[in-house]
Amino acid sequence: MSAANPPRPLDPAVLVAREKEDVLVGDEIVRHRLRSRVLHWTVSVTFFGCLLTGMPVWTPVFGWMANLFGGLSVCRVLHPWLGLAFFVSVVVMTMDWQSEMKLDRSKKGWWGPALFHYLKWELEDQNAGKYNEGQKFYFWTVGLGALGLLVSGLVMWFPASFAALVRELAFVLHDIAFILFAVAVVFHIYLSTSAEPGTFRSMTRGTVTRKWARLHHPRWFREVTGEDARRR
Repeated sequence: MSAANPPRPLDPAVLVAREKEDVLVGDEIVRHRLRSRVLHWTVSVTFFGCLLTGMPVWTPVFGWMANLFGGLSVCRVLHPWLGLAFFVSVVVMTMDWQSEMKLDRSKKGWWGPALFHYLKWELEDQNAGKYNEGQKFYFWTVGLGALGLLVSGLVMWFPASFAALVRELAFVLHDIAFILFAVAVVFHIYLSTSAEPGTFRSMTRGTVTRKWARLHHPRWFREVTGEDARRR
């Protein structure tokens, strides 16, 4: 019987990423520590849980989704509780990330046509810090959207406690907030995968390459490494 292979040593960058971020480790930069990644994936999982349980309740077209959870009646029970979990996770993430997501007043011109150019991957901010203005915009709209879903969802959860007009407005608000959220999530996934290869790994192993940071977030690259991103 052959001897068992010795365990492979853990990746030093992954080890550092458990507790720290904005740290250079070899040819990688730790972008998101473990806590940040857990919060991000908690928000993601609870959102898609809401999506899959809410769609069959919303319209019979997606009734087949109810079979994933044991039927439509189960979805009606699960959906509001998943909604609460989603909102709480968004609140915790907002409190954890808010200091890094402050909007830059010097970039007022960024809002408007520049935002659409960013969504189409036609804009590169040569002075982008750890997060560019598009990412900050998305972050705060997630918080507002989650609040809109919560308020309207509570009215729909306890309809007897509210007037008919309030219930009707809640249905409209919930639908609008959900549609805008779904569209925003599609763009978010696109921008973090095919539009910017190498971004997704920052939410799995927590790191990005120096080349990625130099290209997409030059100022953050300079702050972490002390190098001039334009030099290369």
